[in-house]
Amino acid sequence: MKFTHNKSLLSLAVISGLTSLYHSSVYAAEGAQTDVEEVIEVKGFRSSLIKARDLKRDAIGSQDSIVAEDIADFPDLNLADSLQRVPGISITREGGEGRNISLRGLGPDFARVQLNGMEALATSASAMDSRGAVSRSRAFDFNIFASELFNQIDVKKSYQASLDEGGIGGTVNLRSAKPFDYDGFTAAANAQLGTNSQTDEIDPRVSFIVSNTWDDFGALFSASYSKRNINEQGYNGYRWRKRTVDSSGYSDSLSQEVKDALENGEIFFNRGNRYSVWENEQERTGLATSLQYRPSMELTFDLDILYSELTNNRSEFHLPTSGSSSTAIGYIDALEIIPASDGDGYEAVYGEFSNTPLRTETREDLDTTKFTQITLSNRWVVSDRLTFKTLIGHSESKFSQPKLDKFYTETTGDITTDYRGSHRFDPVNTYSIDPTDTSVWTFREIDLREDRIDNIFDIFSVDGNYVLTDESSLKFGISLKSFENERELRQSNDIGNSTETPQNNDVRTIDELAYTYSNHDVYDWIAIDLDKAMDFYGVDRKLTSNDIVNSASGKVEEETNAAFVEYEWVNYFSDSVLRGNFGLRYYDTEITSYGVTNGTDVKIGSGYDGVLPALNLAWEPTDNTVVRFSAAKNVTRPSLGSLGVSGEVQVDPDGSRGLDVSAGNPRLKPFESNNYDASYEWYFSDEGSVAVGLFYKEIDNFIIGKTVEVPYSETGFPLSLLDESLGQTGDTIFSYTRPENGKSTDIKGMELSFQSLFTFLPAPFDNMGVVANYTYADGEFLYENVQNSGVDQYKTFEGLSKHNTNFTLYYETEKWGARVSAATRSDYITWGAGVAEDEDEHGFHGTTFMDMSVFYQVNDNLKLTLEGVNLTDEKDEQYSDTADRIYNVTTSGRTFYLGASYKF
Repeated sequence: MKFTHNKSLLSLAVISGLTSLYHSSVYAAEGAQTDVEEVIEVKGFRSSLIKARDLKRDAIGSQDSIVAEDIADFPDLNLADSLQRVPGISITREGGEGRNISLRGLGPDFARVQLNGMEALATSASAMDSRGAVSRSRAFDFNIFASELFNQIDVKKSYQASLDEGGIGGTVNLRSAKPFDYDGFTAAANAQLGTNSQTDEIDPRVSFIVSNTWDDFGALFSASYSKRNINEQGYNGYRWRKRTVDSSGYSDSLSQEVKDALENGEIFFNRGNRYSVWENEQERTGLATSLQYRPSMELTFDLDILYSELTNNRSEFHLPTSGSSSTAIGYIDALEIIPASDGDGYEAVYGEFSNTPLRTETREDLDTTKFTQITLSNRWVVSDRLTFKTLIGHSESKFSQPKLDKFYTETTGDITTDYRGSHRFDPVNTYSIDPTDTSVWTFREIDLREDRIDNIFDIFSVDGNYVLTDESSLKFGISLKSFENERELRQSNDIGNSTETPQNNDVRTIDELAYTYSNHDVYDWIAIDLDKAMDFYGVDRKLTSNDIVNSASGKVEEETNAAFVEYEWVNYFSDSVLRGNFGLRYYDTEITSYGVTNGTDVKIGSGYDGVLPALNLAWEPTDNTVVRFSAAKNVTRPSLGSLGVSGEVQVDPDGSRGLDVSAGNPRLKPFESNNYDASYEWYFSDEGSVAVGLFYKEIDNFIIGKTVEVPYSETGFPLSLLDESLGQTGDTIFSYTRPENGKSTDIKGMELSFQSLFTFLPAPFDNMGVVANYTYADGEFLYENVQNSGVDQYKTFEGLSKHNTNFTLYYETEKWGARVSAATRSDYITWGAGVAEDEDEHGFHGTTFMDMSVFYQVNDNLKLTLEGVNLTDEKDEQYSDTADRIYNVTTSGRTFYLGASYKF
């Protein structure tokens, strides 16, 4: 079965849906009753926990939820911070707040995200390359959304056929508030003022919601705005690298062991050696509108519009070295080395260097993500047995980075670096020069860059539910989905140094452009006023086609048709109940990848399809226990960067690489996984529960970089790129360096969760409660040709932390309450293979972040709050190589918010 579609079809579907809305309103009976759904009003943290627990209990598959004030009352800066409370979820952070999630040991690319039932992808950026910077991944950036816009999050960890394919890790469904969630008129406002221990600013956060229903019509509008000033600072490097130094480059006073190691190139030196600060003025705006029309009990329409905008206005200040490969190597006066912990040579843990090249870097970034989504859904009860649900949706995530400008100055001087003992991840540099003396610094170069990434989804789906008997039903449906990702990069580097010569290039002094930067806790140094500098050197900060030295662009289009059928039943026995569903989902995906190779536009198409079976069982042997089992097959599509065809074709057989093609691979197949889940849940009281879950995933088609020998015609690139004068044809053998489907692996683990109110304790301690969960995940992957060594190595799966713990202790009365929460994540790697001179992996050390929240209910309408985020000012430590050398260490400070909320 195959359904073809395009954007015109989706547009017609939207028109059709709106037309049916008009006709339905005409024919609806004037006095028809409103379709009433059960609404549980959530007023407190305890109540929200109960409703989330009930959603988990009623589900057939494995699911966890966050509901209403469970989001609003947690001291969370965005949705990722809220999601870290869910068992099995850990998060990555950017500037002290959550950005991406990992689910059950699988990284951000493996979690599929839906907003109001529609798949979506939102892209932001990091200031650091080591955190992903700007990348074409399928990872959803949750920091784009404020948590106040949503009143329910469902994390579906097991798969069923009625869910869209695409999330081996799981599916996260975000639901914004709707007017019929509330009883009549509702309005509330919240305002907070915050501050951070590493800034001097006062940061506002405001939000409000207003909703009303009029018989069969309801309307809701909510908005949120926050402004946050961030100062993330610490010590940063560019990894470590071995250097060879002959006798002219070091003092004769060094030990013979050190001399031999230097001349044999056996010593790793830190690159960059820099003190760094990332300042960011971040603004986040969110708007949500929901209209609901229910002309009868048989017919409902929901129109949901969601808009969010995240703007990061960053300034960066660095004091790095720029010696051999950016190491601190000048003339070596003293050097202390230790054997590397992985047995590969030595590490320079203390050094005194003279005549060392030094730099400063002043950088300004501006990036904005604008996310827009509109969905129209319809529920039509055709008869007592047959119901249809229709969804038409469009979403856009438009990331733009119109400015990424760098200005470098340089000088030479003496430097001492100390990585010994307690300074291994808390290094100390000392300098012979005064870094704030403008007279010792001169202009080096200017770099400019611009970036853009667009993600667009269109979807039309129809699901049906036919009641077979009182205990069984048959679900079925089709979906037509179009996805487009486009990337454009433009940059011009080394302006004034080598490739370009600005005006006044002969003027190397920077006296009129520099000022003293003093917001780092350890050192002050010079920074540059970039507006003055660009004007002085005659550099246009907006790149034009004549300025561009390097550029890259590409677009990936995916058209997916899918259909499913799912049988759902319930069996009642004398002392137990068995609920379940079994279904099949068929999907067909066509891919078209566009790019530029050797200055020629390239277009390559491919496709794949498959059938995904899924079984979910929930057995209730007693009134307060549930035993679950799930077995299903699912897929995750390749990263968008891997599918790109922009690259390079080398046609000179005598060149350094010979006949070679280097590009992405649009013919990649998706990751495929057989997933198994089992759990036991005991609901021992109205508010208490214990759950133990096991999961196992067999994953195939892992994507690895590989070089293969193939006829040129099999690459898919046009024959016009060949050199006919050399007799090259489609049969000519080329080396094709590309991503390929390869290895398999498995991930297994366990989840434990517990929540309870301590009602058995004497007053006033009976108002105390706890929510805790622990996740263990384990999975290894065989990485090929690690560090170009020809050796394959088993390492943990990228993004996998073996241990994740979340703990919340709360105390709540009608008048006041308080909570403290801790989220712990163990070490994990973020990159584990590939050809690299510097390292065989890199990743992050484990962290524990602690937050708190206190409220006081002044009266029925007014509530005062105090919230604290990152109470211990936890360090973010990134390591390099299995030898565990420092890559990056930063702190982002403690954040506190004082606020008030008023319910009208």
